[in-house]
Amino acid sequence: MSDLPSVEVSLILAAPPERVWALASDVTRVGSWGGECVEAAWVKGADGPAVGAHFLGHQVRGDRKWETTSVVIESEPGVSFAWAVGDPANAAATWRYQMTADGSGGTVLRYRAVMGPGPSGLTAVIAEMPDREESIIARRMKEHERNMTATLEAIKRVAE
Repeated sequence: MSDLPSVEVSLILAAPPERVWALASDVTRVGSWGGECVEAAWVKGADGPAVGAHFLGHQVRGDRKWETTSVVIESEPGVSFAWAVGDPANAAATWRYQMTADGSGGTVLRYRAVMGPGPSGLTAVIAEMPDREESIIARRMKEHERNMTATLEAIKRVAE
């Protein structure tokens, strides 16, 4: 985990970056995108996808359920939207959407996740089986890649 494992997926959408950003930055829609985050909501008083805004996420993975608090760390309409899970200075993970116009009215949408440097459920599992750290991380990154791809495909369906 000290290497900050990451994964990135991308997809081309036949929609302008501003429309894609509006969808990707609407955390209240995440439950319909697929993956393990089944619901998210802005914390009372949060002003939507603005830097510093907090939201709660509800995750389900198999029979395990948990809640996270995330902080928006980047929010530029039509360009990027990112958040840190937990304390931004020592995040459990950082997630980022980046949009780039493709020159034909569409958008290249990139979705990147970086695990760590802060503690998370993944670090707890590794602490129990430190000799299996590499395989635990590889398996988790594959899960993230699958969920992230499903998310981009769902955004594409709505955006187009």
